[in-house]
Amino acid sequence: MDKRRILVIAGPTAVGKTEYAIEAARAFDGEIVSCDSMQLYKYMDIGSAKPTEEERSRAVHHLIDFLDPREEFSVARYQEMARETINDILSREKLPVISGGTGLYLNSILYDMDFAGASGNEQLRESLKAKAVSEGSESLHTILAEMDPAAAERIHPNNTKKIIRAIERLEAGEGEVRPFDGNISENPDYDPLLVCLTRDREELYDRINRRVDALIEAGLIDEVKSLTEMGLDAEDISMKGIGYKEVIEYLNGDVSLEEAIDNIKKNTRHYAKRQLTWFRRYDKMNTINLSEYLNEEEAKRGFIEWLEKRL
Repeated sequence: MDKRRILVIAGPTAVGKTEYAIEAARAFDGEIVSCDSMQLYKYMDIGSAKPTEEERSRAVHHLIDFLDPREEFSVARYQEMARETINDILSREKLPVISGGTGLYLNSILYDMDFAGASGNEQLRESLKAKAVSEGSESLHTILAEMDPAAAERIHPNNTKKIIRAIERLEAGEGEVRPFDGNISENPDYDPLLVCLTRDREELYDRINRRVDALIEAGLIDEVKSLTEMGLDAEDISMKGIGYKEVIEYLNGDVSLEEAIDNIKKNTRHYAKRQLTWFRRYDKMNTINLSEYLNEEEAKRGFIEWLEKRL
């Protein structure tokens, strides 16, 4: 195997990335590096659908469950930690398995995005304006949706000026982030095999709905209550994740529990759709539709066989 080889398992929420990443890590002597902006927080186990203790016992996991949700975190810091972790795994001649659905985090691994050398937001603003002209305002709205789904829900996809201002605010203090603007090059340190797991829409949406019900059953309401008792509220970045913000609305008395659950399902489905749009934009992305297999066991076997021919 190439000493720079890394495996990326991307895809929409609830598609099954965790299980397939574990299968790949076990089959190819790998270790999993999380690429999920919610699973890095401590105390947020249920709503983030963090790998369970049993799942973590089956493969080594990195970059989950280490960050206090009251602490600031940036794409730049993730990039530094992720690359350091990947390089350590490679140095031990193991396969880094990057697993998750946060597109900007994945960009920070795969592309040479320099967070240190930006001159304020002027470069970012001009870059975003150029992108809007060449690809349309919808392309910027996709970026915003990945960074802050709540803001994307509020701002119309055609309101380019407002979208740019929102992205600038989100990136204040981090330097310049320029996903897919044509001016960034691939990170030469890695040779990635990119895989996007998908399912037929009806099956994926059913999995999303059933998972939300399972999260509620597992105690999501109490988890959010305990986080608010720690002093967290809707303004904290960590609490803007889907599942947390809707439960806060319920706890604040703004919606009923039934409405909150419906909102989680609806917002998760919308997010899954945006994730698929994001991952389709990678030139080297391979798509595997798990719905095309008769059952999960056959899908896992087919997935590993597919990887064996390419790793």
